[in-house]
Amino acid sequence: MAVKWIPFLLLLQLSHYFNSGSCGKVLVWPMEYSHWMNLKTILDELVRRGHEVTVVRPSSAVIVDINEPSNIKLETFPSSFNKDEMNSFYMEFIRMWTYDIPKHTCLSYFPLLEELFMEYSDSWETICREAASNKKLIAKLQESRFDVLLADAIGPCGELLAEILKLPFVYSLRFIPGYTFEKYSGGLLVPPSYVPIILSGLSGQMTFMERVQNMICMFYFDFWFQTFNEKKWNQLYSEILGKPTTLAETMGKAEMWLIRSYWDMEFPRPTLPNIDFVGGLHCKPAKPLPKEMEDFVQSSGEDGIVVFTLGSMVPNITEERANSIASALAQIPQKVLWRFEGKKPATLGANTRLYNWLPQNDLLGHPKTKAFVTHGGANGVYEAIHHGIPMVGIPLFGDQHDNIAHMVAKGAAIGLEIKTLSSADLLRALKTVINNPSYKENAMWLSIIHHDQPMKPLDRAVFWIEFVMRHKGAKHLKPLAHNLTWYQYYSLDVIGFLLACVATATFLVIKCCLFGYQKFVKIGKKKKME
Repeated sequence: MAVKWIPFLLLLQLSHYFNSGSCGKVLVWPMEYSHWMNLKTILDELVRRGHEVTVVRPSSAVIVDINEPSNIKLETFPSSFNKDEMNSFYMEFIRMWTYDIPKHTCLSYFPLLEELFMEYSDSWETICREAASNKKLIAKLQESRFDVLLADAIGPCGELLAEILKLPFVYSLRFIPGYTFEKYSGGLLVPPSYVPIILSGLSGQMTFMERVQNMICMFYFDFWFQTFNEKKWNQLYSEILGKPTTLAETMGKAEMWLIRSYWDMEFPRPTLPNIDFVGGLHCKPAKPLPKEMEDFVQSSGEDGIVVFTLGSMVPNITEERANSIASALAQIPQKVLWRFEGKKPATLGANTRLYNWLPQNDLLGHPKTKAFVTHGGANGVYEAIHHGIPMVGIPLFGDQHDNIAHMVAKGAAIGLEIKTLSSADLLRALKTVINNPSYKENAMWLSIIHHDQPMKPLDRAVFWIEFVMRHKGAKHLKPLAHNLTWYQYYSLDVIGFLLACVATATFLVIKCCLFGYQKFVKIGKKKKME
């Protein structure tokens, strides 16, 4: 009788294991806007798989909305900023980056960008201090007994919370300006001969002079550029943790770095076991359009449609530039769906409709879509890659110049500059992208690469987070370079030792030769005297 119950008891035991042991508790330190949209895709999947997800947010959070219906829990702490102040700060930050900073060379571009980042750093450091110093918040998080912390490295503090709570943590990021933290904290290799420095606007196919520029930019980033005010951050982290430490050292404790890019956009480069490229994890099949929009799309006939959007974070473009764009769009046979907020351009053609919001992914996946005019944000570029749509890129700030440069190098896009954009330039670019079949062919080739993966990007991202939860970290994947000082990493101590050995050996050989010579001379003199 007892034997009959054995299979049932084993099944009960397995059921208990999978129900209680395979799901965990995830704490999240997020960022705003497109960063949050991308991160939320991972969080929704974690929730779908049964994990409990809690997001720590300041009361000033702009996008991470406490009123949004979701299965994701929100833990809000008071901030000295308010939502409107933070939104205004971000908008001004982007406006200055887009219009006030020249993009000619890194030596003219990066010093001004560094000043901009110092303002961002100071504001975010205040928010971090408010979170880490909030004893009530920390106590509540400690009681919750989380298994892992997920953070976006562009907004420091997640690693500090992980250190306080003694949690393994994982980064999800597109990049940190300058590669300084991916390179020195993560160990990501950046050979300047063929890996373009972030924000340089260069692709992997560089001419000799571009490689010179890339090398100069790399030296600038390594020795002068600071993404964050590291002195203040180091002081904050040392104060909170009660021991001397640095921001870079704390970030170096990340178990995994999930980079939101992939080899369809990137050019091949060396990487490490604890760094995975998961670009396009938010991409999904297109859904049906709203009826009014679908009717307009179908009215385009064989000519098809063009989707035009410069993203949600860009302040309204000038009336003059809006009229210039509208004039170009009016001259193409395609119907145009343009995401635009502001005064209706006087030159708007009958073929163009303005919308405050567009279902971008669903439009890019529509069979009538011929081209995508985009600012080059990673999310939009990946949706275009996912659906195989050629692009006209008008980059504005951040990684957008790099993204469009890569798409141009891969033959799937034409790049334009917002400051010098004319109606003729846009019209020429649209006609070329739509009528030259090579752009569509190259876009489809990138789409095939994107889809032909053994595991979907989202599944890979979630796998690594769950992996870290199961094993309490992933220390076996971390490069041993983390145990070395900078002079050991570059083998300067070894080179110094070998040079010293060579110098010593050379010195001894010379001494022996001189001694032998002197003996020989003495013997010669003695023979002559005899």
